[in-house]
Amino acid sequence: MNTAIIGAGGWGTALANLWVKRSPKIVLWGHNAERVASMQKTRENSDYLPGLRLPPSVHITAELADCAGADLMVLATPSMALRNLAFLLAKQIGATDAVLLSCTKGIEHGSGMRMTEILREAFPENRVAVLSGPNLANEVARDLPTATVIACDDSDIAARLQTTLGSPRFRVYTSLDVVSVELGGALKNVFAVAAGISDGLGLGDNAKAALVTRSLAELVRFGVAMGGTAEAFYGLSGAGDLMLTCYSEHSRNHSLGQRLGRGESLPEILGSTKTVAEGIPTARSAWECARRLDIATPITDEVYAILHRGKKPAVALEELLKREPRPEQT
Repeated sequence: MNTAIIGAGGWGTALANLWVKRSPKIVLWGHNAERVASMQKTRENSDYLPGLRLPPSVHITAELADCAGADLMVLATPSMALRNLAFLLAKQIGATDAVLLSCTKGIEHGSGMRMTEILREAFPENRVAVLSGPNLANEVARDLPTATVIACDDSDIAARLQTTLGSPRFRVYTSLDVVSVELGGALKNVFAVAAGISDGLGLGDNAKAALVTRSLAELVRFGVAMGGTAEAFYGLSGAGDLMLTCYSEHSRNHSLGQRLGRGESLPEILGSTKTVAEGIPTARSAWECARRLDIATPITDEVYAILHRGKKPAVALEELLKREPRPEQT
C-alpha cells in the first residue's frame, strides 16, 4: 500500500522507518517547515528520534498535497491538532479511496469525540481504523519486538492492514471493537500521569501497584460507560498500554507526572520539552465525559485537578488514600 503518514513527530517518524520496508512508497508529512527542511537534508529527526536515519525512499514533505494518491493515510498527530488537520487534508486532496488509520491517542475537548469519529466526519465515505497498543516510538525505531492492535468495523480491512503492516518484530492483532481499543489508548495516559506523580513523591512500589490496579478498574468502568466492552480493556490497548506508560522511563506522561511529584510546576515542565504529553488534554476531556456520564472516576478527577486546577500533587494523592474503604470491584 502506498502510505502517507501525517505527523512527523517521534511516532510518525518511527512508523515511516518501520513500514518503508513493506510499502512501495512512504510520504512523511510534517507541519513544521523548518524541521522538515532539516530532515530532508540530514534524513534524521533530531528533535524526537536522534540517531535514526530515514532511507531515501521516505519522501519527507511539508505539503499536504503530496499525500494525494495514498492507499493508506496514517494520522499520527497530537490529538488537539487532529480535527483541523483532518478537514484541511480532506480539502487539500479531495475525494480519495484511502483507508484512514488513526495512531493518535486522545479524546476531543468539549465534544468528547474519539479520534476515529473526527476522521469519519472529515472523510464520511472512507473506511477508518485505529492502531493502539504498548508501543514506544524509540523502541519501534530500534526494531525491538512489540505488539499492537488494529481495530476496524470492517474485518476485511483489519485483516488487510494486519498483513500489510505487521512483521515478526511488529506483531499486529486485529479487533472489531474500535471503541474499546481507542479508549484504552487514550485514557491510559491520564493514569500514567498519576503513576508518575506517585513515583515523584516517593510513595513506593506498594502504593504504585495499588494505584495502577485501581487505574485499570477505573479504565474499565469508564470505557464501558463510553460504549466499550469490558473484556477488551484487558488486552494490549488497555492493560498492556497502561502497564507500559505507568512504568516505563520513556513514557512522556509518566515523566510529566514524576516531575510534578518532585515539585516542578506544569509551565516549567512544558517549557523544557518539545514532546506532547497527551495526558494533559485527555485529563480535561475525560473529566468532562465523566461528569456527563455521572460515573465515579476518582483518579481521573485528581489528575485533572492537578493539571488544570493547580492542585498540589501531594494533596491529591493523600485525598485518594483517604477515600472511604469499600469492597474491591474490578
